[in-house]
Amino acid sequence: MKGFTLIETLVAIAVFVIALGAVFGAVVIIYRFHGYTWQQSSAIEEARRGIEIMIKEIRAAKPGDDGSYSIVKAEDKEFIFFSDITGDGKTERVRYFLGTVASGSKTEECETFLKGGSCGVSFSNFLQGNLISAQVKVSVNGDFGHKQEYADIYADGVKLGDVCKGPHSQTGCTDCPGDWQGTRIFDITQQAADNSIYFLADASKDVGTVLCPHAMKVRFEFFWTEDLADLAHEFKKGVIKPVIGPGGRIIYPADQEEIFTITSFVRNSPPIFKYFDAESNEIEEYPARLIDTKLMQVYLVVNIDPNRPPQDFELKTYVQLRNLKQE
Repeated sequence: MKGFTLIETLVAIAVFVIALGAVFGAVVIIYRFHGYTWQQSSAIEEARRGIEIMIKEIRAAKPGDDGSYSIVKAEDKEFIFFSDITGDGKTERVRYFLGTVASGSKTEECETFLKGGSCGVSFSNFLQGNLISAQVKVSVNGDFGHKQEYADIYADGVKLGDVCKGPHSQTGCTDCPGDWQGTRIFDITQQAADNSIYFLADASKDVGTVLCPHAMKVRFEFFWTEDLADLAHEFKKGVIKPVIGPGGRIIYPADQEEIFTITSFVRNSPPIFKYFDAESNEIEEYPARLIDTKLMQVYLVVNIDPNRPPQDFELKTYVQLRNLKQE
């Protein structure tokens, strides 16, 4: 029997090696593809579970144990609210936000003893990244028992509006109530963009000290949201539990916020959160987002690697804020 020549043997070995390499290459490609697909599926399922929990918590939004309104912030990629998420009868402050989107707040007070006087406060160096939005919540205490008695509010010389005047005084302003009143919220994103802002409260000429030890005290609660990075893909949850603070008051200490990662692969360019009023009209401006929101849309785009197939997976759902439905 005639055997293989040396050349035929070498050719056969070469063909075998090539075929074996092709088989191994195909196995590796299949393994990587299935591995990537499994990772993508896991990321989607992780995001889905996170949304289910979030929807349940948002649906049960309620006022904070410190008396704060149910919704604290309503941004495109950050939502802060109060809800009893543990079912223990205590209301937590809950924050859902994308990656390095961060919120901050500072509070300052001022007072004047002059009839028709003014006072102001300033904030600076509060930003670490790019400002997304900013608001100020203004409340007063003092001689505001009549319609001629009010205060004009300014930010960097621009008049924002007034407090305790006409229809803006939602609960009615009284003389020396012992608590804050006439509260209004103003959008001051434009004024705060340079990382410095000065607030001034200018009392009308009839605000005096006949009935009060001071003519006017003003509290400025300054809130802002900023983006600390151009690219952020982690969707996170922050929780602050209520504690007893000075004077026995309930507070939510910002430095005690616990942060959890819901998913690390969110690719949203569109907003994560959209807000709608009782007539299902979308709300885009402050303070309407805080006081008029009755329905929300939650939308996440998930993909562990946008440069590879499969394509983005979209998760979209709506949630009605049950306790705000009739407000």
